[in-house]
Amino acid sequence: MRNWKKVLGVVSAAAMAATMMMPASVFAAKDETFKIGVIGPMTGDYAQYGTNVYNAAKIAADEINENGGFNGYKVEILDAGDDQGDPEKAVNAYNDLLDKGMQMLCGTVTSGACIAVGAEAAESTFLFTPSATALDCITAGTNEFRMCFTDPAQGTKSAQFISEHKLATKVAVLYDSAADYNSGVHDAFVEEAGNVGLDVVADEAYTTDSNTDYSVQLAKIKKSGAELLFLPNYYSDNALILQQASEAGLDIKFFGVDGMDGILNVENFDKSLAEGVMLLTPFSATATDEKSQNFVKAYGDANNGETPNQFAADAYDVIYAMQLAADDAKITPDMSNEDISAAMSASMVNIELDGLTGKAKWTEDGECDKEPKAFEIKDGAYVEMK
Repeated sequence: MRNWKKVLGVVSAAAMAATMMMPASVFAAKDETFKIGVIGPMTGDYAQYGTNVYNAAKIAADEINENGGFNGYKVEILDAGDDQGDPEKAVNAYNDLLDKGMQMLCGTVTSGACIAVGAEAAESTFLFTPSATALDCITAGTNEFRMCFTDPAQGTKSAQFISEHKLATKVAVLYDSAADYNSGVHDAFVEEAGNVGLDVVADEAYTTDSNTDYSVQLAKIKKSGAELLFLPNYYSDNALILQQASEAGLDIKFFGVDGMDGILNVENFDKSLAEGVMLLTPFSATATDEKSQNFVKAYGDANNGETPNQFAADAYDVIYAMQLAADDAKITPDMSNEDISAAMSASMVNIELDGLTGKAKWTEDGECDKEPKAFEIKDGAYVEMK
């Protein structure tokens, strides 16, 4: 059966070449489709991340299908696997998607889950995470790539930006010491702070099971004389930190990284508390360039007027990068996951994507090379900082 599929693929490809004037919707073979899985938190505290990734992946796939697909074949985004940010649930979702025919993975979304799934996918299923930032997320196999910055890169770039723009000299940090993402950003930030002339006058931690009361840590930060509080946490924690900081009368600047993105959409959160908050993130829905605005409109049209966050932009770029690699590798849907994975991995170092989140290239170890962007929240919108 497999050999017949290969024959059909060749014949269909030849038919495409002979009918260049036919609409782009005419594909190599009607019944041959690349199947891409998406895994992330579709419910729970971090659902904004997972749903944005899934929705954006579908938009990108629809656009790509209108323009020739992956190497002349249609691409299908399978129903999303909901891991709720939990590693064990992520592995279960991965296996379920394999049973449904998944050949490539856009995910997972969060770091702990990605580390677990990466161990399963190593040298087997092509894995491309839009947003998992821990170093170990893509180290299990040579077939694993990421679109976003690593945790250390975010911490290092944040310290450099704060210093270069003279935002503060005395800084404090408040972070979840039990989470891979938060700790990774924190450690690199503290290390680089000493190299760029920043004085870390308070370094306070909490854990995931105690993330409802920050009064003790905030009191210490207030007493320290810090001018800026660095928050390498996800938006759900940061929203509560900002609220309690306000109640404690803490007059200080706030700076976050990509996990902060989404804070303006937290239910019942007083958005005025985010006024002046700064963060590193690769995308803003308020950007004025044509590419960003077209994406924002497409996302809103497909999702009841919702506004995409940077996780959506990263996922959108992932699918388009997959297309470039698939075209370069000349893969076909009848190939095994292992063969697709090997071919895609080899081609990733050949491509360059001019995407929503910037111009990106990839190294052999799967890391993305692009420049960060910084934004400040003003009047409920992200304004790029220069």
